Amino acid sequence: MTVSIQTVSDDEAEIRLDRWFRRHFPGLQQSAIQKLCRTGQVRVDGKRVEAATRLVPGQAIRVPPMPTAPMPKPVVQATPASIEAIRAMIIYEDDHLFVLNKPYGLPVQGGPGIARHIDGMLEGLRIEGGDRPRLVHRLDRDTTGVLLIARTAGVAAKLAAAFRGRDMDKIYWAVVAGRPVPAEGEIDLPLKRVGGGMGERTAPAERDDEAGARAITEYRTLDHAARKLSWLELKPHTGRTHQLRVHCVAIRAPILGDEKYARPDQNNAFAATVTGLSEQMHLHARALTFPHPGGGTLRVEATLPPHIDETFRTLGFSAPPAAQARREKR
Repeated sequence: MTVSIQTVSDDEAEIRLDRWFRRHFPGLQQSAIQKLCRTGQVRVDGKRVEAATRLVPGQAIRVPPMPTAPMPKPVVQATPASIEAIRAMIIYEDDHLFVLNKPYGLPVQGGPGIARHIDGMLEGLRIEGGDRPRLVHRLDRDTTGVLLIARTAGVAAKLAAAFRGRDMDKIYWAVVAGRPVPAEGEIDLPLKRVGGGMGERTAPAERDDEAGARAITEYRTLDHAARKLSWLELKPHTGRTHQLRVHCVAIRAPILGDEKYARPDQNNAFAATVTGLSEQMHLHARALTFPHPGGGTLRVEATLPPHIDETFRTLGFSAPPAAQARREKR
């Protein structure tokens, strides 16, 4: 094999160099890519680079003879049932991306003891001869609503950059046990990840705690019902793990059904038991507005899942129907 020069395509804008290599050379290990960069065998526009370098269309990548790579993992073929299930979740699609309405209880990614998850079902959205669609962000297993999927690696990189740059406007709805005082405001509470008997979890951090990361959530009470149950609109301005769940506890209004974070003194379980409401978690990613990789801005809304819809009807909360996806071009 000889050295070759390959050009970064428009679809590969913002993709990391190591991911570019794994895309073009499936099975190539991360350690091998890092060594090729460290030793100067891989260069971009003639310059030494790191594996995490983000690429720009038109750049020239020097590709040395590739080391022998392990065989790529076999592609898991989508079953008719999984194809039907994933397609039933689609609320918007175009040549660049899909938007799903994720159901309750379905993990986004796999893990120990998890056989069925969104990532494993994405093969069912691949078009013949095209890339396997990719996750852009995550939702907790018991959180429902808007989930963004990119058709290609290049689109995924652009959308991920929008998330990092805080160009995504995210709106969540939650039913909580409590009435926040004041009824609307901003929660600016640093968070950190800690261990424990129930596994790793998120906890508030002191301002001077180096392990903490700043976390900001804007909230607004949209309605309230008997037994101090409220409907909140939540807008996270940062993306920390379990941020909304911990921030709701901080204002003494834990999300209904959130057994991991609600404290016994905050009546979360009591509210569900007494009113006869579902004990499933009541957190829904309602809307997402973001820069579309093809230009303009896209806004998508997701309808409520059955258990939250039933709770809304029981409590008399009147939610507008989800609006049709709307793309506004500049």
